[in-house]
Amino acid sequence: MQKLLLAIDTISTFIGKTAAWAVVALTVLISWEVFSRYALNNPHAWVLDAQIMLYGTLFMLAGAYTLAKGGHVRGDVLYGFFSPRAQAGVDLVLYIVFFLPGVLAMTWAGWTYAQESLAIREQTFSATPLPLYPFKFVIPVAAAALLLQGLAEIARCVICLKTGAWPSREEDVQEVDVDKLKEMVHVKDADIAALDRQLAAKQGRA
Repeated sequence: MQKLLLAIDTISTFIGKTAAWAVVALTVLISWEVFSRYALNNPHAWVLDAQIMLYGTLFMLAGAYTLAKGGHVRGDVLYGFFSPRAQAGVDLVLYIVFFLPGVLAMTWAGWTYAQESLAIREQTFSATPLPLYPFKFVIPVAAAALLLQGLAEIARCVICLKTGAWPSREEDVQEVDVDKLKEMVHVKDADIAALDRQLAAKQGRA
């Protein structure tokens, strides 16, 4: 089971990191359009639509990745004080009551919207229209990925309720761990405190 959960984490991570390249595409596109508009006096009507679709793709495909890393916003003022079993119980109820119905509906409706858009070869409403139906297919794909990751999270809740401990997750790039950084450069808290006193003394003399 643990291998399966980590495999799902890996899939979500791959999707999220692949979608992250949309940031590069957005940066290049916007920079080029600003130069073209103000330096060359040659704006393009389709660029705004392309920007919206790229940002939407990034936003939607990042959902499963964010869930895999526990990065979605949660009201953890009290949650953080709960035991792992209590946390798992709360999460399990919320996943079943709110998450599953919403994501299942988004997957089903997204697939329907995408098929209807493809059938009519839907385009954007602009002077230079872009095909909209490829973007519509991002909706069910993102929803399906989020649903798969959600099922993995539900399995983690069940395991935690049985064992009293959260199963491990696939590790990814995190914010700087100050304690590990201190170990790497061989710095202790006492050394930092002594340095602070020296700086304070110098500032006092100044």
